[in-house]
Amino acid sequence: MSNPFNRPIRVLVAKVGLDGHDRGARIIATSLRDAGMEVIYTGLRQTPEMVVNTALQEDVDAIGISILSGAHMTVFPKIMNLIKEKKMDDVLVTGGGIIPQEDMNELQKIGVGELFPPGTSTQDIVKYITNWVHLHRNF
Repeated sequence: MSNPFNRPIRVLVAKVGLDGHDRGARIIATSLRDAGMEVIYTGLRQTPEMVVNTALQEDVDAIGISILSGAHMTVFPKIMNLIKEKKMDDVLVTGGGIIPQEDMNELQKIGVGELFPPGTSTQDIVKYITNWVHLHRNF
């Protein structure tokens, strides 16, 4: 997929909390990188504060959270609050994992972007992030 921007789209991929399963996050990170994005992978056991501070320091366009632990209704709201505190409202917060549709709907109401269940095509994720950044970020 071509990138009409002046620089690569920058995406932070993170695993928050005690969830130690990062295979999906690594696959997504590789797919985004293969699509021409610049990817920062934080590794396991990050706190919401660590994720948002890294996103700010790295000037990312999007944050992708991989979560399989069931803590999504705690993690995403905390990240969204920190994003607002730091006035990073133009940064996409997206993610994926085991998240029931009802919870996805609630998270989207507080500003979380599209959330992707296991099995989602990586091309769909690349397209979503690219389109979102094109519409919401100026660079």
